[in-house]
Formats: sequence, C-alpha cells, structure tokens
Amino acid sequence: MSPSSVSKVVSLDEAVALIQPGSTLATSGFVGIGTPDGLLESLARAYQTQGRPGGLTLVFAAGQGDGKTRGLNRLAVPGLLKRVVGGHWGLIPRVGALALAGEIEAYNLPQGCISHLYRDIAGGKPGTLSRVGLGTFVDPRNGGGKVNSRTTEDIVELLPIHGEDWLLYRAFPIDVVFLRGTTADPHGNVSMEREALTLDNLAMAMAAKNSGGLVIVQVERLADAGSLPARSVKIPGALVDCVAVAPAEYHAQTYATDYSPAFSGELRVPLESMPPPHLDGRKVIGRRAACELIPGTLINLGIGMPESVAGVAAEEGLLSLVTLTAEPGVIGGLPASGLNFGAAVNTEALVDQNQQFDFYDGGGLDQAYLGMAQVDAAGNVNVSRFGKTFAGCGGFINISQNSRKVVFVGTFTCGGLKLEIGEGRLRIVKEGQSRKFVPAVEQVTFSGKRARELGHETMYVTERAVFRLTDGGLRLEEIAPGIDLEHEVLGQMEFTPEIKRPLGTMDLGLFRAEPMGLRRLLEERPLSSRFEYDPRREVLFINFAGLAVRNEQDLRDIAATVEKVCSPLGRRIRAVVDYDGFSVPAHLADAYAELVRELTERYYERVTRYTSSAFLRLKLGASLEAHHVDPELFDTQRHALESLKHRRRSRQSPTGSNR
Repeated sequence: MSPSSVSKVVSLDEAVALIQPGSTLATSGFVGIGTPDGLLESLARAYQTQGRPGGLTLVFAAGQGDGKTRGLNRLAVPGLLKRVVGGHWGLIPRVGALALAGEIEAYNLPQGCISHLYRDIAGGKPGTLSRVGLGTFVDPRNGGGKVNSRTTEDIVELLPIHGEDWLLYRAFPIDVVFLRGTTADPHGNVSMEREALTLDNLAMAMAAKNSGGLVIVQVERLADAGSLPARSVKIPGALVDCVAVAPAEYHAQTYATDYSPAFSGELRVPLESMPPPHLDGRKVIGRRAACELIPGTLINLGIGMPESVAGVAAEEGLLSLVTLTAEPGVIGGLPASGLNFGAAVNTEALVDQNQQFDFYDGGGLDQAYLGMAQVDAAGNVNVSRFGKTFAGCGGFINISQNSRKVVFVGTFTCGGLKLEIGEGRLRIVKEGQSRKFVPAVEQVTFSGKRARELGHETMYVTERAVFRLTDGGLRLEEIAPGIDLEHEVLGQMEFTPEIKRPLGTMDLGLFRAEPMGLRRLLEERPLSSRFEYDPRREVLFINFAGLAVRNEQDLRDIAATVEKVCSPLGRRIRAVVDYDGFSVPAHLADAYAELVRELTERYYERVTRYTSSAFLRLKLGASLEAHHVDPELFDTQRHALESLKHRRRSRQSPTGSNR
C-alpha cells in the first residue's frame, strides 16, 4: 500500500496522543483567528486524565486567547508546561500567572522575531538576526526577554556586525506544531478558505518537518482525495502528519464571530452602513491621532486604543486615502476590533505573518498607531509589564522601532477616569487613579533614545494633551480646550516636560458630536501650517506630505508662504522638505521645478528632501535636475538631516534610497 493511499485523518485525542513528554510545541493563531482550540483542549484533557505529555516547551508568536479560558489558557495546568517562549501574553492570563509566580521558565520576545524564527528554523539557520529589540528589555544587556528568576538560559545574543549591534534570536528544534485550516483531504492537504488569516502555518509546518517533528492540523471539514485545487492548498499534505476535525465550538472564525464571509474575503461590506463610534474619550483620541494621517501612506494600527483610529477613518471617509495594515498579514480595508482583532473587511491583500514582518522590519511602514501604558521623560514607552499586569510586547517592538512615524495613543490617566465631552470642550469629571506619565517606565518596550538615533518622528496623543519627542525628551505641544494646564496636565504627571511656546490648543472639532470633515482638513491643510523653523538647529522643516499642487495659484501661494517665512530671518537658511504623498500634475511639473530653483537661490543655503516613494524620488529628482537643481532626495528624514549636517557630497547617486 502506497503512503498516499493511507488516510491521515485521526481524532483530536489520537493526534495529541502522539506528543511525547518534554517536547517543544509551537502553536499557530492570532487572538482566536486560526487558534486550534480543539487540539489545545484535547491536550489539556490528556494531561489531566493521563498525566502525559508533561514538561512541554510552548512557543507562540501572537497572542492566542480571549483573556479568560480559551486558547492557550487551556494549557495552564500545573506540570503540563515547563517553559514558554511567547510574544503577546495579555490574552493568556492563566499562563502569564504561572510565569509571574515562577512556576515555569518564561521568555517574552517580539512577535515578528518569533514569526521569523519559524522560517529560519525551517531553513536550518542558527537563528534570526535582527535589530529589533535593541535598547528594550529584550536586549541581552537589559535582561534578554527573561520574565522571571527561574529563567536563566540566554536565548538572545548580542552580536557586533560591521560596527553595528545586532541581536541573534537562537534557533531550536520544534517537535510538534498545532496548526488550523478549513478543509483537509485524506492525504493531509489543507486549504484555508474560511479562515480570516493564513498566519505562519506554512513556515511552521516546514520548521517542524525539518526538525524531524510532527505537523498536526485541526480542520472543520473533510474533502475527497484530489478534490482540493492546488492553488487553494496552503499546507501541502507532504508536510502534514495528521489532520483532525474539530467540533464547531472549537473552530469559530474569531472569538467574537462564528463565521463572517467578509472576514474571509468572500464579499465586501458597504462601510457606510457601519455605525460611527460615539463621542467619548476614545473617539477624541482617535480623531486627534487621525489628524496625523497622510494620504498615500501605509499604516499599522495596534490593538486596543489604536483601533479607534480605524473607526474615525471610516466615519471621515479617509480609508481610500491610506492603506491600513495589521501585523498578522492584512493589507488594506478596515481592520476589526475587540476579539475580532486581526481580521478585516474589504481587504486588498492577505500575506503570511512572517512576510508582513519582513516589510515592517525593513522600514516599510510610514506610520504606526500604538497604545501606551507608561511614558517617561525620555520618551520611553512601556506596554509589556507594569504593576501586576504582564501583557507582553507582541508585535509592538517590531512595529514601533521600524515605522518612520509612531503615534502613541491612550488616556492621560487610567483607572476610573470619567470625562464629559461636548460643545467643543473637555471636562474631567473624575481623575484616573493611576498616572501614565512617570519618571521612568518599569520596562522599556519602546526606546526613545533609539527612536531619536534613527530619526523617527514620535508623538503621544491623549484626550487632553499632545506631546512630541525631541532631543531633549518630551515636549508638550497642545492641550484640550477647557483643561487647566497646571492642575489637569502638569499636576497629573510625575515629571515636568518641555512646553512649547506658544502652547497650542487641540482643535475644537475633536470635542463635538458631528464629524470633523477631516478629509477636507487633510487635503486642504493651510500652507502656513506646513512650515516650522527650528532656531536651535537652524533648520526650516517644510511638510509637503500629502500636498497636491493643482493649479498655478497653488504655485503662487507656495512662493508667497516661503517668502513670508524666510524673509524675516534676514539670511539664507538650511531646509528639509517632506515629500511623502506629494503630487503635482504633469503639466505643472516644469513650473514647479522652476519655482523650486528660484526659491532655493533666493532663500536657501542648502535643501535636502525625502520621501519613502522610490517612484516620486525618481520623477521629482529628474524634474529638478532638468532645471539645474540638485535634488538631494532621500528615503527618510534621518538621511536627509544627516546629509544636511555633512556638507561633503556622497559619491552615490543623490536620488538613491541608500544614503
């Protein structure tokens, strides 16, 4: 009898009976999406009734649980787990409690690095080499991601390569993987047509197979041999040892939704039918954060408070201007929230989780909107461990370290905070019991120092105050109308920030029930607000991000604004121009380039420019060169500023992205 004629279909109990004590088990899932609850429940029950297999090492990238009893919470049985290596722990408090009590060895590593480890283990590499985690609690100089004193082995190593620090996340054999799909045939071929995400299933299957381990897949239904189209097979049967059908209660599409064809991309949802978020502190924060959106950019939204940005973007008609993404692989559309988080409707594309983190880690994100539990005077942020809460870092470190701009969002205080919002004002009815702005965070999940070194823009948005990270630390830039600066802002902080003078006032529209008309505000941002001179650095920052030059009057307005800003300075100055999302029609391209030449000769000692768009760098660069203007175009603000500081010209092409 040939191997292909032997059915790989077994029961859940038969599948988990194959696991040996002391094995390393890796599980797939994101919250409840793709989480193999049937296998997890059977494994826990097997240990409780038979006492085996115990002493397991559990490995997971994303959080897999509902914050209560489902997902990996099922495995919080004393003796079942010996060691846990995980990314996001906030949704598995039962396992987290074992770690905090020192009953298991425990590591918290970045989600993206664990995701990449699966692929590198499959490829037989010594580990995952990454800059992600430098300067945070994952850095071996700061603990190496160890959660408790019981955990002693170093699994993250600091390596100097070509004069730069790197981290090596060490590889290890994987004995068993639990995966989840929709349909399987008797040969073990698995499709995922009703799943909201594909996650790391293929990489994990390869990692286990090449480690000599078992690949076990939970599905919801079976098909005849040969009936699955090859292009629909996400996990080839050649990699699969057995498949098991789970009851419906262990195979919901998400923990909040049994099944939605919109989440699996089978239909598109009319977004205008979705109710707008009601006016509260969460919406105010989401609105102010959404004011930082730039048309044409790629964005990540984190779990929790950042989800409010998606609701505001939908209500204000902004989704067509930007591309929202989520770390498990969603590109485009509207990300879902709550226990649906990770899924999305009207997506443009879906990629594997490790591929998404390739893009994120390489600097592909223009902006990220992330939560914050603690913020300190140096701009460090903690979301991973504070007080008695052990949430873990998840994908936060990958995303926050590599996005060109990060906007942290959250309430100013927490624990009982009550607000009254309306008529363009904010009133604090009851202050929160816990302060978020502290002298030093308990754990560094985001390093303000590294962000400054990389030249990334960082903001902190709350319902009553907006801060920006500068070389000197946090700078307060805006407060809400109706808020007392001394008592309700500075009096609720445990350090004194730098204060911008004059201090700005948050837009009154943030605190009104009707929509802000944010799309119009973003598309028609006044030119005067796009110029900011930094006297300390003696640099004029020009923000042309999202600017659309439409006619000759726009050119005249640009010329007049530059003259108004620069003439009073009485000398030629240095300038940096942000061209992300900038556009000029072909019939005005020459006129714009000529305007740039004239303004450069009249007002600028030197100008550098940047945009993440390689296409725009080439087009704009060619146009400026044709008008005898040195383009000095770079891919990031950091590179543009570095070039401004060092007057010696590089031998490389000025339109290259490697400068």
